[in-house]
Amino acid sequence: MFNSIDISTSGLVAQRVRMNISAANLANIDSFTADGKPYQRRSVIFQVGTDAHDRSGQGVHVAAIDKQHTYRWEYNPDHPFANEDGYVKKPGIDQITETLNGMEAQRAYEANVTAIEVTKAMLNSSLRLLA
Repeated sequence: MFNSIDISTSGLVAQRVRMNISAANLANIDSFTADGKPYQRRSVIFQVGTDAHDRSGQGVHVAAIDKQHTYRWEYNPDHPFANEDGYVKKPGIDQITETLNGMEAQRAYEANVTAIEVTKAMLNSSLRLLA
């Protein structure tokens, strides 16, 4: 039973990272680096196991945070980073997609919390039966 709590806890940690990445993407939807390059959208890659070296199937962890090289072009000739045609290369971040990713991560987080609570209730019931 304690393994199931560990598995759910690993899910909590992984989904928290996913929520943070989604929030960072939303916060940087129109951001640039100091040299004028657009922010690169990030995405979380999960992997089975307790860490990068364990593939036993016990839980999940964040294997990597991937930077995606997707951009969108916006016409704004007054922008300081506009090219000679007046277009600005902006981060390829879709607000709806990021919001949905955040909501999905939140629901998965809540599901893991519920799984932990149910496991604890089962342990308590088992201990009451033994006493």
